[in-house]
Amino acid sequence: MITSAGYDAIWNGPLGRFGVRVADDFVSAIDRLEPGPPMEARHPLAGEAVRQLAAWFDDLRHPFSLPLAPAPTPFQRRFREALCAVPLGEVVTYGELARRLASGPRAVGNACGANPVPIVVPCHRVVAADGLGGYGRDREGGSAVAFKRRLLELERQTVGGPLREW
Repeated sequence: MITSAGYDAIWNGPLGRFGVRVADDFVSAIDRLEPGPPMEARHPLAGEAVRQLAAWFDDLRHPFSLPLAPAPTPFQRRFREALCAVPLGEVVTYGELARRLASGPRAVGNACGANPVPIVVPCHRVVAADGLGGYGRDREGGSAVAFKRRLLELERQTVGGPLREW
């Protein structure tokens, strides 16, 4: 997890503390932070991001409509579009997403790990063929992977699907 310096808002949500960064009127990052106090938004867009995160955690069907910083490469733009098309409560493997993007699983894994706006761009919905896989550059077994597992459990409960054992 990351320290709280340099954020435009910090929100304490049901699954932890999140820092929101804004640059050029785009949400540029949403990071999981160490436990600590919240911080009022210093930018209206950061406040809106916090409002939408809170609304999403209240009802996981709540859609995000935030202006996100542009993806830096054409592949990452296609990756975001494909990932946002994975329905709530469902998962896709790194390999399957790679096939959809005419790419390789490692490129998909790297794009997931580099995703600056998790939850909004739901990289937690990408799993390994034989298990949960990593999350945010965290290998299996770390706190980020436990966070991924919890997000997937919440989504499955929301849509009424069976919970998987990871």
